[in-house]
Amino acid sequence: MARETYTARLERKVCISEPAQCYHFEFVLDGLESFPFASGQFVSAVADDANGKQQTRAYSLASAANGNRFDLCVNRVEEGFFSNHLADLPDLPIGSEIHVHGPHGHFILQSPITDSILVATGTGIAPMRGYLQWLFPSNGEDRSGGKEIWLVYGTRYETDIYYQDEFEALAQRKPNFHYLPTLSRAQESWGGLRGHVQVHVSRIVEERAARLGLSLPLPAPDPAIPASDLSFDIYAYICGLNFMVSGVRELLAGFGWHRKQIVFERYD
Repeated sequence: MARETYTARLERKVCISEPAQCYHFEFVLDGLESFPFASGQFVSAVADDANGKQQTRAYSLASAANGNRFDLCVNRVEEGFFSNHLADLPDLPIGSEIHVHGPHGHFILQSPITDSILVATGTGIAPMRGYLQWLFPSNGEDRSGGKEIWLVYGTRYETDIYYQDEFEALAQRKPNFHYLPTLSRAQESWGGLRGHVQVHVSRIVEERAARLGLSLPLPAPDPAIPASDLSFDIYAYICGLNFMVSGVRELLAGFGWHRKQIVFERYD
């Protein structure tokens, strides 16, 4: 059965990191009144290459559902057909159209909302931005329920911190949101966190356990309880390259976390 494909018109395009050649895109689906999706899902973009072969690439939605609009966050990849097709202004000026199908995917927030650690590197920040827009809408009711939400965002250099102003403003506005950008190759002038994301995820878990009077590692859940019936007071959502995702999963498993409370998506 063929998937329904939609035409998306490019309304805005901004380079958010020149060194990383990362672009933020805003699209409008003129033929639809609304485009409902769950934050964290993705769309698949389709186009024909120079040889007439159809190419398909999946891109996480970098926004919460907003009428007939959606955002993407895309790095230019050397010799990557689709990333270059999107990023090159001569090929895709404002008003140009692309074709997409979706939404797809299950990398979504669990219900009910719990304390949550969002962990991302690179363009893995895209679904996290969608989560945060849904949890803390600028014009609407706060959906976080007062739960503690941490965003641990790792990259190499300060120039590669995407959406920094937006997340800093949100942290100022919402005391239960904690924004933790960390650099692995920071210059001496950098006054923020350093090191890989695992270092800071460990600290969050250990400090939270101490505050709640819990000992780590946590005891294993009762094996008599089916996995589908388990409930947790905290989840981790991880998105990035496989090396990072695997590292954080192993770290949390070492703390006694159940695999069901570790939600992840990798893009390599």
